Amino acid sequence: MLLLAAALWAGRSAWDHYMESAWTRDGRVKADVVTISADVAGTVTEVLVRDNQLVRQGDVLFVVDKARYANALAQANAVLAAQQVEKGRRNSEAQRRLGLDNAIVSAESKETAAFAVGAASAQYQAALSARNLAELNLARTVVRAPVSGYVTNLNVHPGDFAAVGAAKLALIDSASFYVVGYFEETKLPLLKLNDKVDIQMMSGQAQLQGHIESIAHGITDRDASLGRELLADVNPTFNWVRLAQRVPVRIHIDRKPEQLALVAGTTCTVVIHG
Repeated sequence: MLLLAAALWAGRSAWDHYMESAWTRDGRVKADVVTISADVAGTVTEVLVRDNQLVRQGDVLFVVDKARYANALAQANAVLAAQQVEKGRRNSEAQRRLGLDNAIVSAESKETAAFAVGAASAQYQAALSARNLAELNLARTVVRAPVSGYVTNLNVHPGDFAAVGAAKLALIDSASFYVVGYFEETKLPLLKLNDKVDIQMMSGQAQLQGHIESIAHGITDRDASLGRELLADVNPTFNWVRLAQRVPVRIHIDRKPEQLALVAGTTCTVVIHG
């Protein structure tokens, strides 16, 4: 009789632990991934990083051919200097005509000179903007790390052509690691914001501690979609055994061992302490 009672108690305890408590083995380590591409087109002349290398914010990743953009900047500076001279000449001419008597220079001639000053000023501003753009393009030939993190999927080598916006590598932000636990919808009532969380990596390394940062408010309905007429296309079949949907819960990592290197995409067990 005692053995039966003990077995029933153990079975009920196991049921409560596995079915009613707030925990899941379906946890994933995630991080923000920054896609790095060139802002100007050209041949890659230098690659200063290796795959999986840790870089700091501002470190140079690779360099696009500077010669073309340096020449463009020199040309823009020359055009700017010419427009500055033209602006000064037009301004001096207008001031000289303005000081002459109307019997010598007509009012129309003075007005034309004033209009020429305005046009020369506008051309000067356009040349100044072109010079600033050329200067910016030259600076953008050096591609730097926007955040501190790990170089991933390095796909650029000296001699490659870098097109504008074409991804060349990914940078995993080392300060952005977090955990997402996919909890069954039946366990959502047990979860509250800021609840303490224990995170156990599948690798068996030391535990991490965190707290619930947010709970997702929507997931995709796989049984319904839109038809060609934008009407609901509902699946006509119904499964008698309905599985509980899993909802993502974002968990902020409060503490982790210093020697533990997190890897985005790895799995973990998440236990909530309400």
